Amino acid sequence: MAHVLVIGGGVGGLATALLAARQGHTAELFERDTRAPGTALDRDFFGWRRPTVPQASQPHALLGAARTVLREELPDVHAEMLRLGARERHELDWFDERPPARSGDEDLVMLQARRILLESALATALRGEQGVVSRYGEPVTGLLTADGAGAGAGAGVRVTGVTTDAGRYEGDLVVDAGGRRGGVERWLTAAGCRPPVVERHRTGLAYFCRWYRLPDGMDEGPRRPWAVTGGAFAGCAVFPADNRVFAVTLFVHTTDTTRSALRDPAVFEAAARSFPPGAAWLALGGAPLSEVLATASLDNRWSALVDERGPVATGLVPVGDAITHTNPTLGQGTSLALWAARRVARTAHRDPGSEGFAADHHAWAVRTLKPWFDFQAVADAAIGERFATRVGRTGTAREVAALFDCALEDPEVMRARARVRHLADMPERAYADPEIRARVARWLAARPDYEPNAAGPDRAEWEKLTAG
Repeated sequence: MAHVLVIGGGVGGLATALLAARQGHTAELFERDTRAPGTALDRDFFGWRRPTVPQASQPHALLGAARTVLREELPDVHAEMLRLGARERHELDWFDERPPARSGDEDLVMLQARRILLESALATALRGEQGVVSRYGEPVTGLLTADGAGAGAGAGVRVTGVTTDAGRYEGDLVVDAGGRRGGVERWLTAAGCRPPVVERHRTGLAYFCRWYRLPDGMDEGPRRPWAVTGGAFAGCAVFPADNRVFAVTLFVHTTDTTRSALRDPAVFEAAARSFPPGAAWLALGGAPLSEVLATASLDNRWSALVDERGPVATGLVPVGDAITHTNPTLGQGTSLALWAARRVARTAHRDPGSEGFAADHHAWAVRTLKPWFDFQAVADAAIGERFATRVGRTGTAREVAALFDCALEDPEVMRARARVRHLADMPERAYADPEIRARVARWLAARPDYEPNAAGPDRAEWEKLTAG
Protein backbone atom coordinates (compact mmCIF):
# COMPACT_ATOMS: atom_id res chain seq x y z
CA MET A 1 0.00 0.00 0.00
CA ALA A 2 1.08 3.60 -0.58
CA HIS A 3 1.46 6.72 1.52
CA VAL A 4 -0.42 9.48 -0.33
CA LEU A 5 0.20 13.19 0.23
CA VAL A 6 -2.75 15.35 -0.84
CA ILE A 7 -2.32 19.06 -1.58
CA GLY A 8 -5.59 20.90 -0.94
CA GLY A 9 -8.60 20.24 1.26
CA GLY A 10 -11.45 21.05 -1.10
CA VAL A 11 -13.85 18.47 -2.51
CA GLY A 12 -11.18 16.77 -4.65
CA GLY A 13 -8.62 16.65 -1.85
CA LEU A 14 -11.04 15.42 0.83
CA ALA A 15 -12.39 12.75 -1.48
CA THR A 16 -8.92 11.59 -2.55
CA ALA A 17 -7.69 11.22 1.03
CA LEU A 18 -10.86 9.45 2.14
CA LEU A 19 -11.06 7.10 -0.84
CA ALA A 20 -7.35 6.30 -0.54
CA ALA A 21 -7.79 5.39 3.11
CA ARG A 22 -10.78 3.17 2.26
CA GLN A 23 -8.50 1.34 -0.20
CA GLY A 24 -6.01 0.61 2.57
CA HIS A 25 -3.53 3.41 1.90
CA THR A 26 -2.38 6.03 4.39
CA ALA A 27 -2.82 9.70 3.59
CA GLU A 28 -1.82 13.15 4.75
CA LEU A 29 -3.89 16.13 3.66
CA PHE A 30 -2.44 19.65 3.60
CA GLU A 31 -4.85 22.60 3.55
CA ARG A 32 -4.12 26.31 3.65
CA ASP A 33 -7.25 27.18 5.63
CA THR A 34 -7.01 26.77 9.37
CA ARG A 35 -10.31 24.95 9.73
CA ALA A 36 -12.30 22.13 8.20
CA PRO A 37 -15.93 22.37 7.07
CA GLY A 38 -18.33 21.85 9.98
CA THR A 39 -22.03 21.13 10.35
CA ALA A 40 -23.16 24.73 10.97
CA LEU A 41 -24.15 24.90 7.34
CA ASP A 42 -25.50 28.43 7.00
CA ARG A 43 -22.67 29.89 9.08
CA ASP A 44 -20.02 28.13 7.03
CA PHE A 45 -21.68 28.76 3.69
CA PHE A 46 -22.52 32.43 4.10
CA GLY A 47 -20.01 33.55 6.72
CA TRP A 48 -16.80 31.65 6.02
CA ARG A 49 -14.43 33.80 3.96
CA ARG A 50 -12.57 31.50 1.55
CA PRO A 51 -10.56 33.63 -0.88
CA THR A 52 -8.78 30.61 -2.38
CA VAL A 53 -12.14 28.92 -3.13
CA PRO A 54 -14.18 31.71 -4.75
CA GLN A 55 -16.64 29.22 -6.22
CA ALA A 56 -17.59 27.85 -2.78
CA SER A 57 -20.55 30.22 -2.40
CA GLN A 58 -21.82 29.68 -5.94
CA PRO A 59 -24.45 27.06 -6.86
CA HIS A 60 -23.20 23.56 -7.53
CA ALA A 61 -24.87 20.77 -9.47
CA LEU A 62 -24.19 17.32 -8.02
CA LEU A 63 -24.96 15.21 -11.06
CA GLY A 64 -25.85 11.55 -11.22
CA ALA A 65 -22.20 10.72 -11.93
CA ALA A 66 -21.13 12.26 -8.62
CA ARG A 67 -24.03 10.65 -6.75
CA THR A 68 -23.08 7.24 -8.13
CA VAL A 69 -19.51 7.55 -6.82
CA LEU A 70 -20.83 8.52 -3.39
CA ARG A 71 -23.39 5.73 -3.22
CA GLU A 72 -20.98 3.04 -4.43
CA GLU A 73 -17.75 4.11 -2.73
CA LEU A 74 -18.78 6.38 0.16
CA PRO A 75 -22.33 5.44 1.18
CA ASP A 76 -21.84 7.01 4.60
CA VAL A 77 -21.05 10.36 2.96
CA HIS A 78 -24.15 10.09 0.77
CA ALA A 79 -26.27 9.25 3.82
CA GLU A 80 -24.78 12.14 5.80
CA MET A 81 -25.63 14.58 3.01
CA LEU A 82 -29.24 13.42 3.09
CA ARG A 83 -29.26 13.76 6.88
CA LEU A 84 -27.97 17.31 6.55
CA GLY A 85 -30.85 18.19 4.26
CA ALA A 86 -29.81 17.36 0.69
CA ARG A 87 -32.66 16.37 -1.60
CA GLU A 88 -32.75 14.03 -4.56
CA ARG A 89 -34.64 14.76 -7.76
CA HIS A 90 -35.02 12.39 -10.67
CA GLU A 91 -34.82 14.12 -14.05
CA LEU A 92 -37.91 12.31 -15.32
CA ASP A 93 -39.94 13.78 -12.44
CA TRP A 94 -40.19 16.84 -14.67
CA PHE A 95 -43.31 15.15 -16.07
CA ASP A 96 -46.60 14.80 -14.20
CA GLU A 97 -46.32 11.04 -14.71
CA ARG A 98 -42.88 9.48 -14.90
CA PRO A 99 -42.49 7.28 -18.01
CA PRO A 100 -41.88 3.52 -17.60
CA ALA A 101 -38.44 2.85 -16.15
CA ARG A 102 -35.53 1.69 -18.27
CA SER A 103 -32.12 0.34 -17.33
CA GLY A 104 -29.88 3.27 -16.47
CA ASP A 105 -32.64 5.54 -15.20
CA GLU A 106 -31.20 5.10 -11.71
CA ASP A 107 -28.24 7.24 -12.84
CA LEU A 108 -30.40 10.25 -13.71
CA VAL A 109 -30.80 11.64 -10.20
CA MET A 110 -29.61 15.08 -9.13
CA LEU A 111 -28.36 15.50 -5.57
CA GLN A 112 -29.61 18.99 -4.69
CA ALA A 113 -27.34 20.59 -2.11
CA ARG A 114 -24.97 23.46 -1.54
CA ARG A 115 -21.30 22.60 -1.86
CA ILE A 116 -20.83 22.94 1.92
CA LEU A 117 -22.96 19.82 2.55
CA LEU A 118 -20.63 17.65 0.49
CA GLU A 119 -17.55 19.18 2.11
CA SER A 120 -19.03 18.74 5.59
CA ALA A 121 -19.98 15.11 4.96
CA LEU A 122 -16.54 14.31 3.53
CA ALA A 123 -14.75 16.05 6.42
CA THR A 124 -16.89 14.18 8.97
CA ALA A 125 -16.02 10.83 7.40
CA LEU A 126 -12.35 11.75 7.15
CA ARG A 127 -12.11 12.62 10.86
CA GLY A 128 -13.14 9.09 11.73
CA GLU A 129 -10.82 7.37 9.26
CA GLN A 130 -7.74 5.62 10.55
CA GLY A 131 -4.58 6.19 8.61
CA VAL A 132 -5.38 9.80 7.66
CA VAL A 133 -3.71 12.92 9.07
CA SER A 134 -5.30 16.27 8.18
CA ARG A 135 -2.96 19.25 8.47
CA TYR A 136 -5.13 22.36 8.44
CA GLY A 137 -3.38 25.70 8.46
CA GLU A 138 -0.28 24.07 6.97
CA PRO A 139 -0.13 24.93 3.27
CA VAL A 140 2.35 23.23 0.99
CA THR A 141 5.18 25.59 0.00
CA GLY A 142 7.12 23.36 -2.39
CA LEU A 143 7.92 19.88 -3.63
CA LEU A 144 10.62 17.44 -2.61
CA THR A 145 12.25 16.02 -5.70
CA ALA A 146 14.96 13.58 -6.73
CA ASP A 147 16.74 12.73 -9.95
CA GLY A 148 14.20 10.88 -12.04
CA ALA A 149 16.64 9.26 -14.44
CA GLY A 150 15.81 5.82 -13.13
CA ALA A 151 12.10 6.34 -13.75
CA GLY A 152 12.42 6.42 -17.53
CA ALA A 153 13.95 8.41 -20.34
CA GLY A 154 11.14 10.96 -20.48
CA ALA A 155 11.01 11.83 -16.79
CA GLY A 156 13.62 14.25 -15.55
CA VAL A 157 12.32 14.82 -12.01
CA ARG A 158 10.69 12.50 -9.51
CA VAL A 159 8.50 14.09 -6.85
CA THR A 160 9.07 12.39 -3.50
CA GLY A 161 7.14 14.62 -1.11
CA VAL A 162 6.16 18.14 -0.11
CA THR A 163 7.48 20.92 2.08
CA THR A 164 5.62 23.28 4.39
CA ASP A 165 6.82 25.95 6.79
CA ALA A 166 6.63 23.27 9.48
CA GLY A 167 8.74 20.60 7.82
CA ARG A 168 9.36 18.07 5.05
CA TYR A 169 7.02 15.16 4.33
CA GLU A 170 7.96 12.13 2.25
CA GLY A 171 5.38 10.05 0.41
CA ASP A 172 4.93 7.45 -2.31
CA LEU A 173 2.56 9.66 -4.30
CA VAL A 174 1.74 13.36 -4.24
CA VAL A 175 -1.76 14.36 -5.43
CA ASP A 176 -2.33 17.91 -6.59
CA ALA A 177 -5.87 18.82 -5.50
CA GLY A 178 -4.96 22.48 -5.08
CA GLY A 179 -7.17 23.74 -7.90
CA ARG A 180 -6.37 25.98 -10.82
CA ARG A 181 -4.74 28.57 -8.56
CA GLY A 182 -2.42 26.11 -6.81
CA GLY A 183 1.35 26.44 -6.89
CA VAL A 184 2.31 23.05 -8.28
CA GLU A 185 3.10 24.27 -11.79
CA ARG A 186 5.39 26.94 -10.35
CA TRP A 187 7.11 24.46 -8.05
CA LEU A 188 7.67 22.01 -10.90
CA THR A 189 9.30 24.72 -12.99
CA ALA A 190 11.53 25.63 -10.04
CA ALA A 191 12.56 21.96 -9.81
CA GLY A 192 13.70 22.00 -13.44
CA CYS A 193 10.71 20.25 -14.99
CA ARG A 194 9.37 20.93 -18.42
CA PRO A 195 6.20 23.04 -18.17
CA PRO A 196 2.79 21.34 -18.08
CA VAL A 197 0.76 21.39 -21.28
CA VAL A 198 -2.11 23.82 -20.73
CA GLU A 199 -5.16 24.22 -22.96
CA ARG A 200 -7.37 27.19 -22.13
CA HIS A 201 -10.66 28.44 -23.57
CA ARG A 202 -12.07 31.74 -22.34
CA THR A 203 -15.82 31.68 -21.80
CA GLY A 204 -16.61 35.39 -21.77
CA LEU A 205 -19.40 34.79 -19.26
CA ALA A 206 -20.14 36.51 -15.96
CA TYR A 207 -22.44 35.03 -13.32
CA PHE A 208 -24.56 36.72 -10.66
CA CYS A 209 -26.41 34.69 -8.06
CA ARG A 210 -28.46 35.35 -4.94
CA TRP A 211 -29.53 32.81 -2.35
CA TYR A 212 -33.01 32.57 -0.81
CA ARG A 213 -34.92 30.34 1.61
CA LEU A 214 -38.49 29.25 0.96
CA PRO A 215 -41.10 30.42 3.50
CA ASP A 216 -41.79 28.32 6.59
CA GLY A 217 -43.99 25.36 5.82
CA MET A 218 -42.98 25.27 2.14
CA ASP A 219 -40.66 22.29 1.77
CA GLU A 220 -40.07 22.60 -1.94
CA GLY A 221 -40.61 24.93 -4.86
CA PRO A 222 -42.34 24.29 -8.16
CA ARG A 223 -41.36 21.18 -10.07
CA ARG A 224 -41.01 23.46 -13.07
CA PRO A 225 -39.91 25.84 -14.44
CA TRP A 226 -36.40 25.82 -13.00
CA ALA A 227 -34.18 25.07 -15.98
CA VAL A 228 -31.74 27.41 -17.69
CA THR A 229 -33.37 29.81 -20.12
CA GLY A 230 -31.89 32.61 -22.13
CA GLY A 231 -31.96 34.59 -25.31
CA ALA A 232 -29.36 36.31 -27.41
CA PHE A 233 -27.64 38.19 -24.59
CA ALA A 234 -28.56 36.85 -21.10
CA GLY A 235 -29.82 33.78 -19.28
CA CYS A 236 -31.35 32.68 -16.00
CA ALA A 237 -31.30 29.49 -13.95
CA VAL A 238 -32.63 28.36 -10.58
CA PHE A 239 -30.72 25.89 -8.41
CA PRO A 240 -32.87 24.21 -5.72
CA ALA A 241 -30.62 23.07 -2.89
CA ASP A 242 -30.93 21.79 0.68
CA ASN A 243 -33.05 22.91 3.64
CA ARG A 244 -35.48 24.99 1.52
CA VAL A 245 -32.59 27.03 0.13
CA PHE A 246 -32.36 27.92 -3.55
CA ALA A 247 -30.23 30.17 -5.75
CA VAL A 248 -31.30 32.33 -8.65
CA THR A 249 -28.54 32.95 -11.19
CA LEU A 250 -28.24 35.39 -14.08
CA PHE A 251 -25.46 35.23 -16.66
CA VAL A 252 -24.34 37.72 -19.30
CA HIS A 253 -21.28 38.36 -21.42
CA THR A 254 -18.35 39.99 -19.66
CA THR A 255 -18.47 42.88 -22.13
CA ASP A 256 -22.17 43.59 -21.56
CA THR A 257 -22.58 47.19 -20.39
CA THR A 258 -25.45 46.23 -18.08
CA ARG A 259 -23.31 43.79 -16.11
CA SER A 260 -22.38 46.04 -13.19
CA ALA A 261 -26.02 46.98 -12.56
CA LEU A 262 -26.86 43.36 -11.70
CA ARG A 263 -24.95 43.67 -8.42
CA ASP A 264 -27.82 45.79 -7.09
CA PRO A 265 -30.34 43.41 -5.43
CA ALA A 266 -33.37 45.32 -6.71
CA VAL A 267 -32.05 45.37 -10.27
CA PHE A 268 -31.04 41.72 -10.01
CA GLU A 269 -34.51 40.62 -8.90
CA ALA A 270 -36.27 42.71 -11.54
CA ALA A 271 -34.06 41.19 -14.23
CA ALA A 272 -34.51 37.66 -12.86
CA ARG A 273 -38.29 38.01 -12.85
CA SER A 274 -38.19 38.66 -16.59
CA PHE A 275 -37.32 34.96 -17.13
CA PRO A 276 -39.81 32.14 -16.35
CA PRO A 277 -37.64 30.30 -13.79
CA GLY A 278 -36.76 33.46 -11.87
CA ALA A 279 -40.34 34.69 -11.91
CA ALA A 280 -41.77 31.38 -10.67
CA TRP A 281 -39.36 30.97 -7.79
CA LEU A 282 -39.17 34.59 -6.65
CA ALA A 283 -42.98 34.71 -6.59
CA LEU A 284 -42.87 32.22 -3.70
CA GLY A 285 -41.73 34.95 -1.32
CA GLY A 286 -38.42 33.41 -0.27
CA ALA A 287 -36.28 35.38 2.18
CA PRO A 288 -32.95 36.60 0.75
CA LEU A 289 -29.94 35.01 2.47
CA SER A 290 -27.13 36.79 0.64
CA GLU A 291 -26.19 39.78 -1.41
CA VAL A 292 -25.74 39.34 -5.15
CA LEU A 293 -22.60 37.24 -5.56
CA ALA A 294 -20.65 37.78 -8.76
CA THR A 295 -18.01 35.71 -10.48
CA ALA A 296 -16.33 36.15 -13.85
CA SER A 297 -13.01 35.65 -15.65
CA LEU A 298 -13.80 31.95 -15.85
CA ASP A 299 -12.21 29.67 -18.37
CA ASN A 300 -12.18 26.03 -19.35
CA ARG A 301 -8.66 24.90 -18.54
CA TRP A 302 -7.00 21.54 -19.16
CA SER A 303 -3.56 21.03 -17.60
CA ALA A 304 -1.56 17.91 -18.46
CA LEU A 305 1.64 16.78 -16.75
CA VAL A 306 2.55 14.80 -19.86
CA ASP A 307 3.90 16.20 -23.13
CA GLU A 308 5.20 14.60 -26.36
CA ARG A 309 8.30 13.37 -24.48
CA GLY A 310 6.31 11.73 -21.70
CA PRO A 311 5.60 12.75 -18.09
CA VAL A 312 7.17 16.06 -17.09
CA ALA A 313 7.55 14.54 -13.61
CA THR A 314 6.76 11.31 -11.82
CA GLY A 315 5.34 10.69 -8.37
CA LEU A 316 2.75 13.43 -8.88
CA VAL A 317 -0.75 13.34 -10.39
CA PRO A 318 -3.53 15.97 -10.51
CA VAL A 319 -7.23 15.65 -9.63
CA GLY A 320 -10.13 18.09 -9.77
CA ASP A 321 -9.54 21.61 -11.05
CA ALA A 322 -5.79 20.97 -11.10
CA ILE A 323 -6.31 18.88 -14.22
CA THR A 324 -9.63 20.08 -15.64
CA HIS A 325 -11.41 23.24 -14.60
CA THR A 326 -14.76 23.55 -16.35
CA ASN A 327 -17.13 26.48 -16.41
CA PRO A 328 -20.22 25.86 -14.23
CA THR A 329 -22.83 26.00 -17.01
CA LEU A 330 -22.96 22.17 -17.22
CA GLY A 331 -22.11 21.46 -13.57
CA GLN A 332 -19.48 18.82 -14.37
CA GLY A 333 -16.69 19.81 -11.97
CA THR A 334 -17.59 17.80 -8.87
CA SER A 335 -18.30 14.64 -10.86
CA LEU A 336 -15.00 14.81 -12.73
CA ALA A 337 -13.14 15.47 -9.47
CA LEU A 338 -14.72 12.42 -7.81
CA TRP A 339 -13.92 10.24 -10.80
CA ALA A 340 -10.26 11.24 -10.61
CA ALA A 341 -10.11 10.81 -6.83
CA ARG A 342 -11.56 7.32 -7.12
CA ARG A 343 -9.08 6.40 -9.85
CA VAL A 344 -6.10 7.54 -7.77
CA ALA A 345 -7.31 5.58 -4.74
CA ARG A 346 -7.80 2.42 -6.77
CA THR A 347 -4.39 2.55 -8.47
CA ALA A 348 -2.03 4.08 -5.87
CA HIS A 349 -0.53 0.66 -5.11
CA ARG A 350 0.83 0.29 -8.67
CA ASP A 351 4.36 1.67 -8.31
CA PRO A 352 3.10 5.28 -7.96
CA GLY A 353 6.55 6.86 -8.38
CA SER A 354 7.14 5.33 -11.80
CA GLU A 355 6.88 6.90 -15.23
CA GLY A 356 4.35 4.26 -16.18
CA PHE A 357 2.03 5.29 -13.36
CA ALA A 358 2.13 8.96 -14.40
CA ALA A 359 1.60 8.06 -18.06
CA ASP A 360 -1.29 5.70 -17.25
CA HIS A 361 -3.03 8.34 -15.12
CA HIS A 362 -2.72 10.83 -17.96
CA ALA A 363 -4.01 8.33 -20.52
CA TRP A 364 -7.00 7.57 -18.28
CA ALA A 365 -7.72 11.28 -17.91
CA VAL A 366 -7.58 11.83 -21.67
CA ARG A 367 -10.02 8.94 -22.24
CA THR A 368 -12.36 9.68 -19.36
CA LEU A 369 -12.23 13.40 -18.51
CA LYS A 370 -11.05 15.15 -21.67
CA PRO A 371 -14.15 14.37 -23.78
CA TRP A 372 -16.32 16.14 -21.19
CA PHE A 373 -13.89 19.06 -21.07
CA ASP A 374 -14.11 19.35 -24.86
CA PHE A 375 -17.91 19.19 -24.74
CA GLN A 376 -17.96 21.99 -22.16
CA ALA A 377 -15.60 24.15 -24.24
CA VAL A 378 -17.75 23.79 -27.35
CA ALA A 379 -20.98 24.52 -25.47
CA ASP A 380 -19.53 27.61 -23.78
CA ALA A 381 -18.07 28.92 -27.01
CA ALA A 382 -21.55 28.84 -28.56
CA ILE A 383 -23.09 30.67 -25.59
CA GLY A 384 -20.29 33.21 -25.44
CA GLU A 385 -20.51 33.97 -29.15
CA ARG A 386 -24.28 34.36 -28.96
CA PHE A 387 -24.08 36.70 -25.99
CA ALA A 388 -21.21 38.72 -27.49
CA THR A 389 -22.88 39.19 -30.88
CA ARG A 390 -26.48 39.21 -29.59
CA VAL A 391 -27.48 37.05 -32.52
CA GLY A 392 -30.08 34.35 -31.88
CA ARG A 393 -29.54 30.72 -32.69
CA THR A 394 -29.78 29.67 -36.33
CA GLY A 395 -29.01 26.53 -38.32
CA THR A 396 -27.41 23.75 -36.29
CA ALA A 397 -27.61 25.79 -33.10
CA ARG A 398 -31.36 26.09 -33.59
CA GLU A 399 -31.63 22.31 -33.90
CA VAL A 400 -29.66 21.83 -30.69
CA ALA A 401 -31.93 24.27 -28.87
CA ALA A 402 -34.95 22.42 -30.27
CA LEU A 403 -33.64 19.18 -28.79
CA PHE A 404 -33.48 20.77 -25.35
CA ASP A 405 -36.95 22.30 -25.63
CA CYS A 406 -38.45 19.15 -27.12
CA ALA A 407 -37.13 17.24 -24.10
CA LEU A 408 -39.38 19.31 -21.84
CA GLU A 409 -42.38 17.72 -23.56
CA ASP A 410 -41.09 14.31 -24.74
CA PRO A 411 -39.96 11.84 -22.04
CA GLU A 412 -37.78 9.84 -24.46
CA VAL A 413 -35.89 12.93 -25.57
CA MET A 414 -35.64 14.04 -21.94
CA ARG A 415 -34.09 10.68 -21.06
CA ALA A 416 -31.45 11.14 -23.77
CA ARG A 417 -30.78 14.70 -22.66
CA ALA A 418 -30.54 13.58 -19.02
CA ARG A 419 -28.04 10.85 -19.83
CA VAL A 420 -25.76 13.50 -21.31
CA ARG A 421 -26.40 15.93 -18.46
CA HIS A 422 -25.48 13.32 -15.85
CA LEU A 423 -22.37 12.16 -17.74
CA ALA A 424 -23.82 8.73 -18.50
CA ASP A 425 -23.58 9.10 -22.29
CA MET A 426 -21.56 11.35 -24.56
CA PRO A 427 -23.78 13.65 -26.68
CA GLU A 428 -22.61 12.21 -30.00
CA ARG A 429 -24.00 8.85 -28.90
CA ALA A 430 -27.19 9.88 -27.08
CA TYR A 431 -28.30 12.51 -29.59
CA ALA A 432 -27.42 10.45 -32.68
CA ASP A 433 -29.99 7.79 -31.82
CA PRO A 434 -32.35 7.59 -34.84
CA GLU A 435 -35.46 7.61 -32.63
CA ILE A 436 -34.33 10.73 -30.79
CA ARG A 437 -33.46 12.51 -34.02
CA ALA A 438 -36.84 11.62 -35.51
CA ARG A 439 -38.74 12.84 -32.43
CA VAL A 440 -36.92 16.17 -32.45
CA ALA A 441 -37.43 16.55 -36.21
CA ARG A 442 -41.18 15.97 -35.86
CA TRP A 443 -41.35 18.40 -32.94
CA LEU A 444 -39.52 21.07 -34.93
CA ALA A 445 -41.55 20.48 -38.10
CA ALA A 446 -44.73 21.12 -36.12
CA ARG A 447 -43.33 24.51 -35.06
CA PRO A 448 -42.07 26.27 -38.20
CA ASP A 449 -41.90 29.60 -36.36
CA TYR A 450 -39.93 28.18 -33.42
CA GLU A 451 -37.48 30.62 -31.83
CA PRO A 452 -35.16 29.22 -29.17
CA ASN A 453 -35.48 30.67 -25.67
CA ALA A 454 -37.86 33.40 -26.74
CA ALA A 455 -39.48 33.58 -23.30
CA GLY A 456 -37.01 36.04 -21.82
CA PRO A 457 -36.88 39.82 -22.28
CA ASP A 458 -35.85 41.55 -25.47
CA ARG A 459 -32.90 43.90 -25.40
CA ALA A 460 -34.96 47.06 -24.98
CA GLU A 461 -36.78 45.60 -21.97
CA TRP A 462 -33.48 44.35 -20.52
CA GLU A 463 -31.91 47.79 -20.82
CA LYS A 464 -34.88 49.29 -19.02
CA LEU A 465 -34.79 46.69 -16.23
CA THR A 466 -31.07 47.07 -15.62
CA ALA A 467 -31.32 50.86 -15.64
CA GLY A 468 -33.36 50.58 -12.44
